[in-house]
Amino acid sequence: MTELTLLPAPRSITADEGESLTLQPDGLLLIDAPDASKILFTAQRLQGALASHAGVAYEIAAATSESPDGAIALRIDPEHAHSQGYVLTVREHGAEIRAKTPQGLFYGVSTLVQILEQAGSELPRFTVTDWPDHHARGVMLDVSRDKVPTMETVYALVDKLASWKLNEVQLYTEHTFAYHQHKDVWEEASPFTGEEILELDAYCRERFVELVPNQNSFGHMHRWLKHKQYADLAEVEGDFETPWGTMPGPFSLTPQEPGSIQLVASLYDELLPHFTSKQLNVGADETFDLGQGRSREAVAERGVGRVYLDFLTEIYREVTRRGYTMQFWGDIIEQHPELIAELPKDAIALGWGYEAGHDFATLCSRYAAAGVEFYTCPGTSAWCTIAGRTTNALDNLLNAAENGVAHGAKGYLITDWGDRGHWQQLPVSYLGLGAGAAYSWALEANRDLDIAQTISLHAFSDPSGSLGRVAYDLGEVYKALGLMIPNASPLFWVLGFTFEELATTDEKSLAGRLAGGLRTITQEAVQDTLAAIDAAITPLGESTSTAADAEVVRAEFEFTARFLRHAAQRLELFLDDSEDRTELASDLEGLLEEYRSRWLARNRPGGLADSVGRLEALRVDYAG
Repeated sequence: MTELTLLPAPRSITADEGESLTLQPDGLLLIDAPDASKILFTAQRLQGALASHAGVAYEIAAATSESPDGAIALRIDPEHAHSQGYVLTVREHGAEIRAKTPQGLFYGVSTLVQILEQAGSELPRFTVTDWPDHHARGVMLDVSRDKVPTMETVYALVDKLASWKLNEVQLYTEHTFAYHQHKDVWEEASPFTGEEILELDAYCRERFVELVPNQNSFGHMHRWLKHKQYADLAEVEGDFETPWGTMPGPFSLTPQEPGSIQLVASLYDELLPHFTSKQLNVGADETFDLGQGRSREAVAERGVGRVYLDFLTEIYREVTRRGYTMQFWGDIIEQHPELIAELPKDAIALGWGYEAGHDFATLCSRYAAAGVEFYTCPGTSAWCTIAGRTTNALDNLLNAAENGVAHGAKGYLITDWGDRGHWQQLPVSYLGLGAGAAYSWALEANRDLDIAQTISLHAFSDPSGSLGRVAYDLGEVYKALGLMIPNASPLFWVLGFTFEELATTDEKSLAGRLAGGLRTITQEAVQDTLAAIDAAITPLGESTSTAADAEVVRAEFEFTARFLRHAAQRLELFLDDSEDRTELASDLEGLLEEYRSRWLARNRPGGLADSVGRLEALRVDYAG
């Protein structure tokens, strides 16, 4: 069994002596369960894999008798110890998956499907015993800055995630749900409609994925507050200070206006009926403007942590009044550890951090000591990078899993953000999503996974390993410049500001802070980076991918390499303004055209103008 590559690798897989199982041209796929209808979709998934990968036609039937020779049985076993676990056995005369629940059977079938993809119609004898470390293993996809995927894209991603045994999906929403009473907020965004969410919820349920509603409800409300009908609910109107520099407002809802909680409550009333999940992620992260505007006096009197917790408690009451469990981002309350014990014990804190060495140990221990349920929330490290940060992502994902297991986390949520225009292509995120799926399922079995080969096979249907290698190595390019920037890469930021903005010496501004670091990069390091990009993209032509979107993926990686090259060449110009600008001006125009094409291959048009506009602003640097 050592030649098999599985995602996630099961907790235990044992090869057994004896004859292998030769799948017959036609056979029986038996469902042995109190309610066979709950297993039907799972059985049909296996039936399709048997036809596609083994060339055999198996008939599905419900039965409680012993299996005839050659049959594959899916059996509910109430005595099985783990609600999401399973035992998969293959013997000379047939195969069987036993599980306590239909969800466990789905995961057993997921493993068997991956084996069929590699072994075909000759299955060796083996036994798999498997169950997850974390009860909830999820992905949060940013659909608000600025990229809103098509339904086809979301469905394909859900299929991929479910096959990796992930069981929770959230669509991070600021303004991209089509609220009937708030058209001005979303009309340019190509939002998800209620009907689309209802359809997606049903699609997820078949695959044992919980689609958790997500609506930011405190910070990150600028898409609302910039409209005059909501302006009175803003904490600040102008600039405010954050840990990374000055930002323009408005940004957060103010707790001082009763209309703030009234708006939040009205959003929940419209949004929640579209989901069968009884959880709600209310966001409430990064409220850095709190106390800098309308709540200044309240913060001076009671402290910023107390004012924050009081409004979070109001949100909690609205959530629980509707029969839901509140999830919330933990970054603000973690700055006030003395208040953690006052959190509602039936809320779920989402403890996030995206650097390799983030202190998950401390945040986990504090929540555990207070009796508050929590998730650890690492990230794909794809945003603000163009091509990802492979080493950082893998270390961050592993760190979160280790501490989640050690401290009893209820869940593990992989975040995939789209800050400042969502410039990264979707396949850039697959490496982090797949690694997180593996680490959160069974940490010790997957700790040393060959992630490039595994992602190549299971994310890209490429047994050659080439696409996984490209994804991995493009995500290592960020290291060649020798400048480590938290939560981003230098090649992203040299595209994120005009040269005039980077000329500032104001250390209070983000551009000013970044410019100082960029100026420490040598021209030699830029040349090393260009060489690293060329080396990373070279294996692309060796791919043998059979995926339906194989050509789209190849184009996306080619574009990613081109995007990186432009950034590196722009950095050369920033470091030495005597360099010729003509080529960069021409390349930018081609880049803009291809960017629009790549965007529309997987995403809706809403948000494209905002995203591409950040790149169009660079024309001024290449003029003349």
